Amino acid sequence: MHRSGQIQEWEVYIVRAVNGALYTGIARDADRRFTDHAEGRGAKFFRVSAAREIVFRETHPSRGDAQRREAEIKRMRRAEKLVLIGKRVGPRRRRA
Repeated sequence: MHRSGQIQEWEVYIVRAVNGALYTGIARDADRRFTDHAEGRGAKFFRVSAAREIVFRETHPSRGDAQRREAEIKRMRRAEKLVLIGKRVGPRRRRA
């Protein structure tokens, strides 16, 4: 729980880069984090190919839960991630 008394949920998200590569991360606000990625701030991953769109997101009640799920997704093969993305929940966000 946050100091304000509000529960702070975490999101696990997958971003597709312009070259098709998939990046998995966690954040309290995946849309804000996507903007960081798209503007060249944050992960070095996007120095090779710019962030294109959020293709998957899941909400988790705690940072620990989100980190465990992130690790699980990162261990998946690309084909498994594409199946997961096919079952995505939540709105997609494209770079303008």
